[in-house]
Amino acid sequence: MKTMSLIVPCYNEEPTIEIFYNTVEKVFNDHPDEFKDIHHEYLFINDGSSDGTLAEFRKLNTAHPDVVHYVSFSRNFGKEAGLAAGLQHAEGDYIAVMDVDLQDPPELLPKMLTTLESGDYDCVGTMREDRKGEPVIRSFFSRAFYSVINKISKVQIIPNARDYRLMTRQMVDAILAMPEYNRFSKGIFNWVGFKTTYLKFENAPRSAGETHWSFWQLVNYSIEGIIDFSDVPLKIATFIGGLFAFIAVIGMIFVIVRKLMFGDSVGGWASMVTLLLFIGGIQLFCLGIIGNYIGKIYLETKHRPLYIVQEKK
Repeated sequence: MKTMSLIVPCYNEEPTIEIFYNTVEKVFNDHPDEFKDIHHEYLFINDGSSDGTLAEFRKLNTAHPDVVHYVSFSRNFGKEAGLAAGLQHAEGDYIAVMDVDLQDPPELLPKMLTTLESGDYDCVGTMREDRKGEPVIRSFFSRAFYSVINKISKVQIIPNARDYRLMTRQMVDAILAMPEYNRFSKGIFNWVGFKTTYLKFENAPRSAGETHWSFWQLVNYSIEGIIDFSDVPLKIATFIGGLFAFIAVIGMIFVIVRKLMFGDSVGGWASMVTLLLFIGGIQLFCLGIIGNYIGKIYLETKHRPLYIVQEKK
């Protein structure tokens, strides 16, 4: 009998955990034929929650010790650390990644498993048909992010694709072979390759609680994704630097020729100061791009663990 491990990262999700467990269990119970040769297990990841999330995990583990397992961090390490921990601790032949808020519909699991067991694919991912119910500004920047990263990166990321997916053990082992500290899972899932198909679903509201992702957190996450999977920003900084150096040489030639031919001093000090400030701003912008890459290198060279486990069952 094969095992399906469901990885569920959580951060302050106390109200949603029991709802999630009961809903997913109903899916397994309602589809006995699809899951007749499958033993399923839950692997909850507590990402340093400050509410009763860990207590909920303990309660479920006590009631269902063979089905519910959990890993609890010593503090909040972030979404990517939670995903990495889940993949590292999951022992199933098939591994699924799900959100606990039920915005990832568990009703798709039977079809995902059937598709994977056909042998035609190594991964069955999911994607939203639309972004209904989401703020307009967030949808706009989301579309812009996918458009930009797919133009400047060799790794193509499917727009509106979710982390919710079911993978074979072979694909998960390939992902685990990537030991980098700076992780962007949407890119990593595609970078390792393997045959992947996507199922579409309609956007759904959270089952309970509120999202912990602010707009600026999503912006920072997008910037990290671009830096992790493209060096184009560095090339842009190089191009801008070269362009302004060329303009500066032309300007110097113009000033010298004007002085030799007309003998008058150059006027327009206000415009010159404005230009200097503009060039200084461009230089700082380019240094900021370079600094981001250097910061990533710095974190990689420290060789710190992605997370620290305080408790697991």
